[in-house]
Amino acid sequence: MKISFADVDLERTGALVVLVQKDRVLGAHGSALDAKTGGVLTRALAASRMSGKPGECLDLPGIGAGRIVLAGVGEGADLTPQRCETVGAAIAAALAATPETSAAVIVEDGLGVEPALAAAHLLHGARLRSYRFDTYRTKLKDEERPALKTLVGLTANASQAKKLYGGLDKLGDAVVYARDLVSEPANTLYPESYAARLQKDLPDLGIEVEVLGVKDMKKLGMGALLGVGQGAEHEPRLVVMTYSGGKGGAAPLALVGKGVCFDSGGLSLKPAKSMEDMKWDMAGSAAVVGAMMAIAGRKAKVNAVAVLALVENMPSGNAQRPGDVVTSMSGQTIEVLNTDAEGRLILADAVWYCEQRFKPAAMIDLATLTGAIMIALGSEHVGLFANNDTLADSILAAGKATGETVWRMPLGDEYDKMINSDIADMKNIADGSAGSIIGAVFIQRFVKDVPWAHLDIAGVAWGKKDKGITPKGATGWGVRLLDRLSRDHFEPQ
Repeated sequence: MKISFADVDLERTGALVVLVQKDRVLGAHGSALDAKTGGVLTRALAASRMSGKPGECLDLPGIGAGRIVLAGVGEGADLTPQRCETVGAAIAAALAATPETSAAVIVEDGLGVEPALAAAHLLHGARLRSYRFDTYRTKLKDEERPALKTLVGLTANASQAKKLYGGLDKLGDAVVYARDLVSEPANTLYPESYAARLQKDLPDLGIEVEVLGVKDMKKLGMGALLGVGQGAEHEPRLVVMTYSGGKGGAAPLALVGKGVCFDSGGLSLKPAKSMEDMKWDMAGSAAVVGAMMAIAGRKAKVNAVAVLALVENMPSGNAQRPGDVVTSMSGQTIEVLNTDAEGRLILADAVWYCEQRFKPAAMIDLATLTGAIMIALGSEHVGLFANNDTLADSILAAGKATGETVWRMPLGDEYDKMINSDIADMKNIADGSAGSIIGAVFIQRFVKDVPWAHLDIAGVAWGKKDKGITPKGATGWGVRLLDRLSRDHFEPQ
């Protein structure tokens, strides 16, 4: 879909989208269009249940040469960039149900957001909601394909809107890339092919990509990570990404991603229904990739590094067994009582490696780590665990600003004691209680001095239905939060 901006023109052909405020209030351009059409808009509103709430849309086909879509924005004075994106998503969904190939959104003055900024975020939200993953569809009928080809934001300051959208467009590219990674099936996206894709796609953005193989990881002593992948046909990889946009020698922001390209549970085999979706057990790594792309795409003045631990967790004659003891890169030993608690094992080596090599200013790992966090928080919030209040507060603020909301969960010695092992330094599971916290305190044992946060994204990595700016499927959750976190707290203001 091509996105552009232009001056307001009520004579345009194709679909026109008119914003409606709370209590069915039309702006100046909407009122002018209503008068031009003989009061069609006000009569349609009066005859409908639409009141102007955010996300409401009313389709009026056959008006003049095209159609008019009325889109609710709520109380105009309360409009925010985030709400603009939600409104844009609703507009995209409404237009997708029509045969229109082009549409234009009229953005009024007098809203809580300056019109150019509102237009940029409206169209950004529309783009994100319009995402589709059709790579493997071979028999789509014409009526099943998206009809909308162009979307225009009509505003009094089109040039400013275009400029503002430029940065959002880079962010959109990053979210789409992350969603594509998560959507790929495990027979096409496995550790080697994943690493090769990043080596091909990222250097043009100014991101250096280094790939460590099994021999490299053995030399480093990454027994925890290698143990998870030893039963798989596809060998593990550790991908290291570096972006140097800040001052030379300045400590970087570090991101670490869990990249289990397929998780069968290993010898602690998952039930079949629990295994169907496990291609997306690498969503944490995809979010990290997307965040690095967003940061590099806008040429941010920050140093950022990322480490991705890529494995498959498969059963075989060579697979890790429950009860095995492995030695991590840190030298700490781990009794592996459940091979399906594998994400914390690969992150143990990844976060240790990241901190020791890069000495970052802060380190954040993202992982689809536990089903327990879904029981606690559902799909509304991500579980946040942190050893530093300042970092935690910064993540909470970035989540609120982007709509990728998080909820801080506890850590503590009493939880940490639960993973003490009778025969090793620790075990990878406890008694079944406090499951998401146990995963977090396990990872914390491999963090030394750096401000660190762990985001358990298991409940939000894949959407089972359309919601806001995210269509059903891969969400790309975390890309926008991490980009905003970097912008607000790690880059020069």
